[in-house]
Amino acid sequence: MASEDVVSKTTGESAVSTIVNLAEEAKLASEGVKAPSHALLSICKSLIAGGVAGGVSRSAVAPLERLKILLQVQNPHSIKYNGMIQGLKYIWRTEGIRGMFKGNGTNCARIVPNSAVKFFSYEQASSGILWLYRQQSGNEEANLTPLLRLGAGACAGIIAMSATYPMDMVRGRLTVQTENSPRQYRGIFHALSTVFREEGPRALYRGWLPSVIGVIPYVGLNFAVYESLKDWLIQTKRFGLAENSELSVTTRLACGAAAGTVGQTVAYPLDVIRRRMQMVGWKDASSVLTADGKSKTPLEYTGMVDAFRKTVRHEGFGALYKGLVPNSVKVVPSIAIAFVTYEVVKDVLGVEMRISD
Repeated sequence: MASEDVVSKTTGESAVSTIVNLAEEAKLASEGVKAPSHALLSICKSLIAGGVAGGVSRSAVAPLERLKILLQVQNPHSIKYNGMIQGLKYIWRTEGIRGMFKGNGTNCARIVPNSAVKFFSYEQASSGILWLYRQQSGNEEANLTPLLRLGAGACAGIIAMSATYPMDMVRGRLTVQTENSPRQYRGIFHALSTVFREEGPRALYRGWLPSVIGVIPYVGLNFAVYESLKDWLIQTKRFGLAENSELSVTTRLACGAAAGTVGQTVAYPLDVIRRRMQMVGWKDASSVLTADGKSKTPLEYTGMVDAFRKTVRHEGFGALYKGLVPNSVKVVPSIAIAFVTYEVVKDVLGVEMRISD
């Protein structure tokens, strides 16, 4: 009888052990299924937040964005846009409200995926760089330095720019064309197909090199200045702006404005050269029309250095900063809105990781 009890007890323990093991295996299997699903959902939310941030920030400053491009590429012998206020009034008088937002649909179609890829790439790049930095330094508590943030931002900018460059190229042409231009692109896909067919696939990436070179300091400094300034304010608690290790929306907007101002001032000449190289091969660009609307021979650039040289020689060094004033007015709210919108949308969507983390 005792032996039967022992056998029964042993059998019971064995059954319980089996059930526990099966439950643990089921739990692990369940976690294994949920983990990739959870990671994918987090990635999608991060991309959505970046896309929304880009669309909102760019639409808010669309008229200034168009004026900036028109100032960059206008014919120096036939000045139509002479400053920010006069330029905006001229566009309003000649083209109305639609003229103020011309090219914004294409711009958003480009900036939404660009912004999504940029913010997500920055998070991934900063995580990878931080891991390598901790491994090399042997300090598991180390944080990203401003220089490392600059590197992560540069990586993000290069990836995002390369992925969406053809959209940026045709956006520039859609923005520049007027009612008097003989060539009329009907939209994004018509512009893409027309440039591809008439000028070849390489034309879609014309001006890519100065764009990539320019995006390194521009996007890199945007992220580095924004994140470093936020960290400095939180750690030092200067001016009483940080409460419970958090910054207000207004303070974060100010940090974003400072970041945008620094980045665009450094990279602006490359943006001018990029835009001019994009117009090469398009005989109907406003930059190569005389006052009476007749076409004249456009300047041809053999490369980025040649574009710099010819621009400075024909128009002076100041031409590299054409449109800087409206661009500065545009960048201050645009970058600020993008950063803050990104963080707010991620909070709303419930994404755990933020840029600072």
